[in-house]
Amino acid sequence: MSAHETYFQNRVMAADRLELVRMLYSGAMEAVRTARVELAAGRIAARSKAIGRAYGILSELATSLDRARGGQVAERLLELYDYMMRRLNDANYQQRDEPLAEVGALLNTLAEGWSGVIQQTAQHNARSESWENAVKEPHNSSIAGYAPQEYAPGYASQAWSF
Repeated sequence: MSAHETYFQNRVMAADRLELVRMLYSGAMEAVRTARVELAAGRIAARSKAIGRAYGILSELATSLDRARGGQVAERLLELYDYMMRRLNDANYQQRDEPLAEVGALLNTLAEGWSGVIQQTAQHNARSESWENAVKEPHNSSIAGYAPQEYAPGYASQAWSF
């Protein structure tokens, strides 16, 4: 195994669920970019392989959704993943760039949104940690300006679950 493969494998093994989804979006976007380059160059086998990789990633994302806990968000994501997989098939069979460009744009939007989820989760976790530290040490001034209602029980249960 190469150093890059070892690094990537370690990164995957150490990632939490949110980071894994971000990595999958990144991989799907890269596969779509590769497919567009291969399409433009007329390399049919390489284009098909890249489209297949993007399709497989979207399929993995779709099967990882927790539809019971994710509710409407999970249902809408499932519909969007299904739509993107159909557009990838269109791109492959019709040998057209437009469906690839559309899927790439959709993936970019999802990745940006997911980065926001990761950032909000990290901020929430940092605030929760500060609050917990303040409770353990009542004289800790690090909680000045924090409103206790931000840490109401059940807040964390509203986190995304897929």
